[in-house]
Amino acid sequence: MQKKIRIGIIGCGGIANGKHLPSLAKLDAVEVVAFCDIVRERAEESAAKYGTVEARVYEDYQALLHDESLDAVHVCTPNSSHAEISIAALEAGKHVMCEKPMAKTTEEARRMIEAAKRTGKKLTIGYNNRFRKDSQYLKEICEAGDLGEIYFAKAHAIRRRAVPTWGVFLDEEKQGGGPLIDIGTHALDLTLWMMNNYKPRVVLGSAYHKLGQKENAANAWGPWDPEKFTVEDSAFGFIKMENGATILLESSWALNSLEVDEAKCSLSGTEGGADMKDGLRINGENRGRLYTNQIDLNTGGVAFYDGKKESDADLEARLWIGSIQNDTEPVVKPEEALVVTQILEAIYQSAKTGQAVYFTEQDDVIHSETKENEVLS
Repeated sequence: MQKKIRIGIIGCGGIANGKHLPSLAKLDAVEVVAFCDIVRERAEESAAKYGTVEARVYEDYQALLHDESLDAVHVCTPNSSHAEISIAALEAGKHVMCEKPMAKTTEEARRMIEAAKRTGKKLTIGYNNRFRKDSQYLKEICEAGDLGEIYFAKAHAIRRRAVPTWGVFLDEEKQGGGPLIDIGTHALDLTLWMMNNYKPRVVLGSAYHKLGQKENAANAWGPWDPEKFTVEDSAFGFIKMENGATILLESSWALNSLEVDEAKCSLSGTEGGADMKDGLRINGENRGRLYTNQIDLNTGGVAFYDGKKESDADLEARLWIGSIQNDTEPVVKPEEALVVTQILEAIYQSAKTGQAVYFTEQDDVIHSETKENEVLS
């Protein structure tokens, strides 16, 4: 019988209690034995609900990391502290599941990967939308080559009016940005994963702060405070890959649009196409006729236990713990998450400078630089 994986949670807010802890609680192979939050009451409440009888509570994550009995740590804090805490946890000998996005900057993300390689510990990022039924099935289709060469894609993360007004979402210093880094990151991760293409060549981006300035605006979670709304309300990116493929990334918390989709992608290949707009649809041509197939995802089977309901967060947690137990690679590799961060950072950089950001490969690491007066070709 394998020993149970002992886990510590750093950051006991909404994402920990809404996603990580409920899914970990369903796994017999797991014990959550340590909880940390700068607001002690939050850590105590989470420990009481999800912890073992002897679970410990901390306000300082460094104190939690001193516990040598911990096998892994889940980092569920604001984006600005992802790298600092993850690196410290890796250095302390813990495997790390860090919430998305990987980090605020490319440099921070690189240091996280370096720490994982140096310590030999596993590092993964919480891109849970990969584990949805439609995502899992579409990935199988892409890997089988059914779509052929995917040369055009769209990454969708559009909300009409759904600005998160709690926590630090509107704080650029703590989050690094708004909808682009919050929900655009999910859509981009899905798209790159489906294409299995992680070599960007050039990025051109725009970011807008138009609707965030409005007083008493209609919003799913109530009006926002314009003075505290320091991030963009929408952002868009044009991404050209090294092999010539093109990705359009769209993201917004507030946009006057009825085309609302979140954490979805559309793919166009030489043999067929796919989109997640209205369920999962596959399109193509067969014997001189065009077809569109609506995929029924309720018949079970794709990476799930037949007859057993398992959410995307549940599957993410199960496979993550399995990678620790079996010493296998996690589904979300940190090198893949790094490229997501690189592209997001390039979109922000391009939006500020008005120039395209080009990538060059040096020493197996992708660097970005802005080139003026160069045509995208």
